[in-house]
Amino acid sequence: MKQILKPLSLILVLVFVGCATIVGDKTHLMPINSTPSAATIQIADETGTIVFKGQTPTNVTLEKSTGKYWGKKSYTVTISRDGFKTQTISVTATANGWYIGGNIIFGGLGLIGWFIVDPFNGAMYNLTPDKINASLDQSVAHNNNATDGSITIALVEDVPEHLRDKMVRIK
Repeated sequence: MKQILKPLSLILVLVFVGCATIVGDKTHLMPINSTPSAATIQIADETGTIVFKGQTPTNVTLEKSTGKYWGKKSYTVTISRDGFKTQTISVTATANGWYIGGNIIFGGLGLIGWFIVDPFNGAMYNLTPDKINASLDQSVAHNNNATDGSITIALVEDVPEHLRDKMVRIK
């Protein structure tokens, strides 16, 4: 009886579980850093719901799936700090190698994993990018009180509207 149960158990596991579900995770730990640090982070999901607010550096656990059939998650990460330009970074889910290749390896048994088990489970996805390292640019170039004779060059569109009339053209 045990000789029959062991192979039968293995076949049932292969039939009712997808490869990505076995090997992957439903969540992703996203490291978020910025230069300069202590920038404010806000993360919204594909529905516009704010799922995280905090400061850099940090690690945020993000879901990979909405829990619906083929429901991959996406996020908008906004990083800001006073005196610096705000950065917006899109994070999207894409099918991982275990979902694509693993279910092919198991042939017909993999079809259940490919079309039933894995599409409901976030383990079939990877989030891209897998980490965020943002370099925030200063929002306004300035050279107030420089004693070394240096100058700063900035694009006109980087100068606030209320300061543009004080600009002097250099020939």
